[in-house]
Amino acid sequence: MLVLYGLGTTIGAGIYALTGEVAGEAGMRAPLAFLVSALLAGVTGIGFAELAGRLPRAAGEAVFVSHAFGRRSLTGVVGVAVLLAGVVAAATVTNAFGGYVAELIDAPQWLLVAGLIVILSAVAVSGAKESVMTAGAFTIIEIFGLGLVLWAGRDSFGDLVSHGGDLLGPPTTTAGWSGVLGGAFLAFFAFLGFEDMDSIAEETEDAPVTLPRAIVITLAVTTVLYMTVAAVAVLEVSPHLLSESDAPLALIYEQAGGNADVLALIAALAMINGALVQLMMIPRVTYGLSNLGLLPASAGAISPRTNTPVRATVVAAIVIAALALSVDVEWLARITSAVTLGVFIIVNAALIDIKRQDGPTATFQVPAWVPVVGIIASTGMFLAEVARLLDLV
Repeated sequence: MLVLYGLGTTIGAGIYALTGEVAGEAGMRAPLAFLVSALLAGVTGIGFAELAGRLPRAAGEAVFVSHAFGRRSLTGVVGVAVLLAGVVAAATVTNAFGGYVAELIDAPQWLLVAGLIVILSAVAVSGAKESVMTAGAFTIIEIFGLGLVLWAGRDSFGDLVSHGGDLLGPPTTTAGWSGVLGGAFLAFFAFLGFEDMDSIAEETEDAPVTLPRAIVITLAVTTVLYMTVAAVAVLEVSPHLLSESDAPLALIYEQAGGNADVLALIAALAMINGALVQLMMIPRVTYGLSNLGLLPASAGAISPRTNTPVRATVVAAIVIAALALSVDVEWLARITSAVTLGVFIIVNAALIDIKRQDGPTATFQVPAWVPVVGIIASTGMFLAEVARLLDLV
């Protein structure tokens, strides 16, 4: 169940559109770009796995920083950054869902957004097991959609070996490497979500063992799926045509005789799942921050009936709805991406310090060089994201 939850946080509507953009940058080496981005994200991901095993608590990032550095102000900044990232992500996908569905049915977008949030909030407060099972069901549908794409491009599987050098071989020119790295920077954000898995640590059985294992499995499955889909995509359709399509995977499925609306519907369900996962994460981070004394105890109050943070869920739903209906979230989303990478830098530094303080006491441990590489990778992505923001000024 935890792996399904983890896959729900990573495999989202983005991959249904992102494949074309990555192919536009990396060309036939789009699978290599996804592999590079998996390595960049993975070094921080497995660091999170060790930290989640050592400190399986809600508001994990804030707990990690508090344990490592003991600085209340820094812990508070990290906690607020995690909440901000969750709220903006939920508002972004909810807004996108409302706009998409408003094109299909005759209903005002505000009503669709509000209705979706009310329904998802009801699911989120019903109980942790019920919420995770619902998110897991949506995740299975999302993976089924990727399976449809692979089935549509099944004839290209015979070309994977003969074209292996074109798909995964190192480029021979500087321009080739520039394209692969550019595609990797885009693909990096398709792997984000593993950092939200620690939010349900206190509702996970045998969390010190289960959480690290689930995070690693989530990253591995996501990597294999993304690379396979990218390989089939560029073998079936030219990278140029993929980059020009708003729905590249739907294009592949349609060319094979399928109905593109099926994948569009699955993408809409992925948006719903993305919002649900955030509505599960945000209240639990709020609960964790209240336990750290950074928020009032009432903010993280747990319902004795459902054993979930109902009050925090309701507040989160109101804020998400307000943002989705009244604010252009594109800028907030870009800023939040940079903030998330900043949190990754701090969390990797926290792992270095916790390893030094606590020694080899964790059930899952990574080599000492992993958080160092994680800092370097996150810093590079952070600077690239800041550069993108400055280009828009």
